[in-house]
Amino acid sequence: MTMLRRSLLMMVPAGFLAAPARAADSDPRGERSIGSKSAKSTVVEFFSFTCPHCARFAKETMPEVKRNLIDTGQVRWVFADYPMGPVATIAAMVARYVPIERYEGFAKALYATQRQWGNYDIAPADATRELWNVAREQGMTREIFDRATNDAALRNWITSQKDAEGKKYLISYTPTFVIGGRKYETLLSYDALRAALS
Repeated sequence: MTMLRRSLLMMVPAGFLAAPARAADSDPRGERSIGSKSAKSTVVEFFSFTCPHCARFAKETMPEVKRNLIDTGQVRWVFADYPMGPVATIAAMVARYVPIERYEGFAKALYATQRQWGNYDIAPADATRELWNVAREQGMTREIFDRATNDAALRNWITSQKDAEGKKYLISYTPTFVIGGRKYETLLSYDALRAALS
């Protein structure tokens, strides 16, 4: 393991590496969300794992959002795949084969190692090899990884969902947030997000 990769993985929440990754208990096409279903507000985040702005939001803003708004029961957060390119689609497929309760942590690991596998110039085959290194370090077996990356039905579903939501909300940028039916196509700060919720 390189020093860079080791330092990036230190950003992953404590305890995440302890439990082995396995196939999701439910359909990998199911909703990926955190927070109470009875929360007053719901935020839908359309993101791409290769997007540096999404990685920045996940690192700099999401911890405060989770601590102050999600963990307190005020907000339910829905993760909506909006992959910008084939490499981002592969990453989304792999993440959806992680158990639902570990999806958020796995997403953080992908963002933390984005430069390693998510460069826009990298070929999908090379990116897949690098993604396997990340997934393996998070405890995923090769069998599950291969099942995820070869799931054509899941790939088609992610693509069709992206097309439908893109037309519905006219999305051209990630991350895009939908709060109360209103679109925010910008990198929201914590304060701006709070203002949008009020």
